[in-house]
This record gives sequence, C-alpha cells and structure tokens, in this order.
Amino acid sequence: MSFPIAPSPAERAALAAAWLPLRLLAPGGSGALSILIYHRVLPERDPLRPGEPNQAEFAEQMGWVQALFRVLPLSEAVTALRRGRLPPRAACITFDDGYADNLHCALPVLRALGLPATCFVAADYLDGGVMFNDRIIEAVRALPKGETDLSAWGVGVWRIAGDEDRRRLAEAVIRSVKHLDGVEREERVARLVRESGVSLPRDLMMTTDGLRQLATGGFEIGAHTRSHPILSRVDDATARTEIGGSREVLEEVLSEPVRLFAYPNGQPGRDYTARDVQLVEACGFQAAVSTAWGAARRHADPLELPRFTPWDRHARGFAARMLRNLLIRRPETVTA
Repeated sequence: MSFPIAPSPAERAALAAAWLPLRLLAPGGSGALSILIYHRVLPERDPLRPGEPNQAEFAEQMGWVQALFRVLPLSEAVTALRRGRLPPRAACITFDDGYADNLHCALPVLRALGLPATCFVAADYLDGGVMFNDRIIEAVRALPKGETDLSAWGVGVWRIAGDEDRRRLAEAVIRSVKHLDGVEREERVARLVRESGVSLPRDLMMTTDGLRQLATGGFEIGAHTRSHPILSRVDDATARTEIGGSREVLEEVLSEPVRLFAYPNGQPGRDYTARDVQLVEACGFQAAVSTAWGAARRHADPLELPRFTPWDRHARGFAARMLRNLLIRRPETVTA
C-alpha cells in the first residue's frame, strides 16, 4: 500500500470548507490544542472491533488531519501551550496501550506523511501480554453459535447467530467487568477464557524491541500505568506503584526519560481522581492526558489535558466533529 492516499474531489471540498472555521476556533498563540486518541490500526477490518480503523482508513484520516492541522509532538505542544505560542490549528496524535500494530501499521503511515505521534504504553503487557478487553473479545469470538448463558458475567442469556451478536456480547461483558476490583475482574475474565477454550494470541502488544523501534521511528513514548487499572478503584500504594512503576519500566527499556502519562480509561472523577493527578505530578511527569472531550487552552492543567476520538469515516463528518470538539469549554482542573 502506498501513502499518502490522495483525497477525492469531494473530500478536498469538505476539508477546504472546514479550514477557515478551524482557523478561527484555533488561531494560535493561546488558542486551542486538539489531541486525538487512537488505540489500534488494524491490518484489515475486524467485525468485533468496528471502531478501530484499518491501515487504509487510518491513512485516509491522517491525510485529513494533515490538511486541517499543524501536527506537533505532544511534549512540544504542551510547552508551546504553556507559553501561549501554539501555532494555528495545533493538534497532536496519540495512541493508548501499546499494541504491536502501532508499530507495524500506524508508523508507516505517519512516517510517509511526516506526522509525529505519542504512544502511551501499559508496561506489564509488553512481550506477550493480553489486556482484559482483548481476552474477552477473543473468548467471545470462539463461542459456538446458538444460545449461551453468561449470567455469571452479568449479561444474561444471549443467542449468537453472527458477528454482530458477538460484537454486542463482547461489549456487554467488557462493560460489566471494567470497573470491578482488579482481582475479581481477572477471575471472571480468566474463567470466560477457560470456558470458551480459546487459545489467546500473544502478539497483540509490542515487544520491548518493538517499543524501541517505535521510539527511534518518531514516536514519543509515554506511560499508561503498569497493568491498566481503574485508578480510582485502587488504594494509594497501588496507584503509586502503577503510575511510578510504569515510568521506571519504560525508562529502563528505552534508556531515556519518560515524561508523559495517560490515565487508563481516562474519565475525570470516575476513572481517576485528584489523588491520582497529585501522584502523577509527584512521580515526575510533565504532562498527562485524560479522555474528557474538548481542546486544551493556555490555562488548562497540563496534568489533565482533554483528548478526543474522531470516529467518522468521511471527511465532511470528520472535519465537522473536530470543529464541534473545539467548541467544548472545560474548566482548568476537571477533577476539582
């Protein structure tokens, strides 16, 4: 596949129509910083992961981003934001968790377009780990067609006829266990994997060597805790170990400082609290990102920067959603 993918005439028209409003909403100086969130870039579409773009779709979206925004490394953007020196239409691209396809599918697209990005890595899943949500998806993928009773996982009895049923079932199970105590969640997911009989893939996440390749290939690397807990659900000692320990592991792998952090799940007040923001600062991070929508402005707390996921598959909708995101105004400290 060659990159970049040239936009169609209709896409060029849609992007041109969005350029002036975007220039007015993000004029530079103390303007506004749009931070995009991705997780995976798949080699091909997966019906159980419809929200994740494949490589061709990602390349198309990055072409739109390049046409609409001035894309900066996150660390550079945060410094410029603090000083009131953002360029017009400033944006950053980020990835969460540390999937191997960030290296194999996302990086070639970004390098071809000359776009920087940041990857926030959950350190314990390097070298063969499988996150709980991926274990659930693969277990549900392996369930036979017909009626299945998953009452023990809080979702009742389901009838599986095809991929759409599996997708909805996997999402329901993920929702039902996501905010459980870590031990209980692990027990339930392990039981589901056992009962499904699935053999889990061990190449979903990056290896330590792959992480080094990503870093030398143009990605900034940030921390995303060690095991991706919901920080608001763990005690002080565990939160400190998860936050600070993730930085220690990554710095040992990369032999360079790690100064950026992303809160797992990332909703302020629900998934992390003021305590966790204080711990992030105490552990020496210079900036941290949430998943609260909106754009960051000059007086935003650098340890609680908002981010946004544009999911549209057409240029007009993508541009319109990015513009609407710029209209969201957030308080300086969202957990106060």
